[in-house]
Amino acid sequence: QVQLVESGGGLVQAGGSLRLSCVASGRTFRTYSMGWFRQGPGKERDFVAAISKNGGTTHYADFVKRRFTISRDNANNTVYLQLNSLKPEDTAVYYCAASRIFSVLRGSYDYWGQGTQVTVSS
Repeated sequence: QVQLVESGGGLVQAGGSLRLSCVASGRTFRTYSMGWFRQGPGKERDFVAAISKNGGTTHYADFVKRRFTISRDNANNTVYLQLNSLKPEDTAVYYCAASRIFSVLRGSYDYWGQGTQVTVSS
């Protein structure tokens, strides 16, 4: 069992930045690939970024366009999502998730955090 707790969301103006964090419980963090997803108002939960177990491989959704960076610190059981050049359309609840495989598919993820709200004003 893995418990995930996100933090770092908030209200920011367009063009601003935020750094989201997700801390995992337990000693098995390094055995999971990690992902970030987001869900805007009235929308599906969409893939944002994923990182492999050792951090050597990353993958991003097309809409990220080099604005976001995913990273992880296995010593501290934490995965990060750096959000830069934020746009109003990035407004959403951002979720981190853990998977036994490296995947962009929501169904591949076994554990989810409660989410952190990111609101970008124009």
